[in-house]
Amino acid sequence: MSTINLMKKTAGIILEKKKLTNVVARVGLVLDISGSMRSFYKDGTVQKVVERILAVASQFDDDGTLDIWVYDNEFSRLKSVTERDFVDYVNDNIMTNDLIHKFGRNDEPPVMEDVIKKYTIESQSKEPAFIVFINDGGCKRTIKKPVIESSTKPIFWQFVGIGDSNFEVLEKLDNMEGRFVDNANFFHIKDIEKTSDEELYNQLLNEFPSWLEEANKKGIL
Repeated sequence: MSTINLMKKTAGIILEKKKLTNVVARVGLVLDISGSMRSFYKDGTVQKVVERILAVASQFDDDGTLDIWVYDNEFSRLKSVTERDFVDYVNDNIMTNDLIHKFGRNDEPPVMEDVIKKYTIESQSKEPAFIVFINDGGCKRTIKKPVIESSTKPIFWQFVGIGDSNFEVLEKLDNMEGRFVDNANFFHIKDIEKTSDEELYNQLLNEFPSWLEEANKKGIL
């Protein structure tokens, strides 16, 4: 079996365990491309992340499409990726693309506002959006506004911290007040390369089921 098929199989097992097999969702991936992320792009880590999240998207979505954004102090909405064109996606669409601002400072709210715009204005749907947000630390406190703003929308934010930095802002997400529902979760993986697909998917999909339940009860979905 190809690597992507093995990842899909693992994702499918975790979905079954979490009772998510009948859930249809749109999946988005937001990638930090600030200066401290440079080595993760160059050594293939980010390409592997794209493939691993694509395997989840293929289980949640009939057309298996993964929407992708990158951000530093600017952001870009990229071409969506599928199983037909994921090979060398990062190199072909990010690293060699001179139109993409890369390796600057990080500023999360503008890209988050664009994610909200895509799923609630441009492509309105009854299906929830499951957003995986990769960050290697130093997240701005101003993410509070878009998180609260989107708590009445069919969007769930799954933040994933990678590396050794400070994740103080993301660690406080669970205690963020003023939200209609708890619409965000965070976990930290020091070395994502050494984390098995099973462990990654288990953590990724940890709080999504309870958000779906609450969002349904409160009429968001």
